[in-house]
Amino acid sequence: MSDKKCTSCNAPLADEGATEFGCPACGVEISRCYRCREQSIPYTCPKCGFGGP
Repeated sequence: MSDKKCTSCNAPLADEGATEFGCPACGVEISRCYRCREQSIPYTCPKCGFGGP
């Protein structure tokens, strides 16, 4: 199991359904769990404050 956590809800990331991508503004890695992705829960970049759905 991964020790990475969702940027939105801080839940541990499962192997399936989660995603990781670079922040569109600064490139820092953003991690999203399946639930937050499906429900469009907002996230905020921990480095620059950029937010998205």
